[in-house]
Amino acid sequence: MSKEYTVTYSSDNVYENWVYDAYWQFLIMPFENESQEILDIDFKNSLHTINEFSVNGYGFKTIRVQSKKKFKNVTFEGRFKVLKSEIKEPPIPSRAEILKSYEEINSLTFKVNFQRFLKTTGLTTLPIGNKPLFKFDNITSIIENLHSLNNWVYQHLHYLTGVTDISSTLEKVLSQQSGVCQDFAHVFCALARYNGIPARYVSGYLNHESGYVGDSQMHAWAEAFVPDFGWLGFDPTNNIIENSNHIKVSHGKDYNDCSPLKGVVHSQGNHKTNHSVVVKNHQQQIQQ
Repeated sequence: MSKEYTVTYSSDNVYENWVYDAYWQFLIMPFENESQEILDIDFKNSLHTINEFSVNGYGFKTIRVQSKKKFKNVTFEGRFKVLKSEIKEPPIPSRAEILKSYEEINSLTFKVNFQRFLKTTGLTTLPIGNKPLFKFDNITSIIENLHSLNNWVYQHLHYLTGVTDISSTLEKVLSQQSGVCQDFAHVFCALARYNGIPARYVSGYLNHESGYVGDSQMHAWAEAFVPDFGWLGFDPTNNIIENSNHIKVSHGKDYNDCSPLKGVVHSQGNHKTNHSVVVKNHQQQIQQ
């Protein structure tokens, strides 16, 4: 079964003084993979400047806009139609398969191949001097340990807006035991990597119809690599695995690789920016 969505991303920017030169890069387009099919893409700006499409270092499409004519107000709107299918979860392995998986993740070849998503970053560094917060049980399969880790993060952090920002460290998040979806994803990635499992930060959209918690704009979750299966998404904010309510945009080592908007604006004075995201489920259940 699949769900068809229309995601509408809007940004309205008002500047106190004239802007004479500006450049923006948007990382907001849904990614196309085995569980997501992009049916339609439309992106426009009020300056009627040509949109340039490119691919970043992780292989995700970005939209670039550059304007050299002066303005005080600019709006952007992206409308994306997506067909999202359910994601299969790997079966619980046998004892022999469990042993083989741990041998694999401890091998030098594995660590070299997945080095990018095993290294810590400024946003995924665990506090120094603390006892291991979550340690895998090698008697149990990797997939079961990842489910337990997902639950651990969900139980130990409280979803609370306004207490962290995009630069908050894990020391702050863990000491106050609260944050938003970005912080939940960073903690999951840090602890998965600590236990030898490659993990990557994921940015995307969430359908809130089922009562899921998450930012009304861009949601964040994580993906962990499961031997003999591949990458599987975990949403510790809601204690679930990625499903047909999650629409992936990009992944990276942490938030900095997945920031939805980067730009340079040449102007003086104050400015106000309002972002909004609307995820509409067409409730068309399409038989695969």
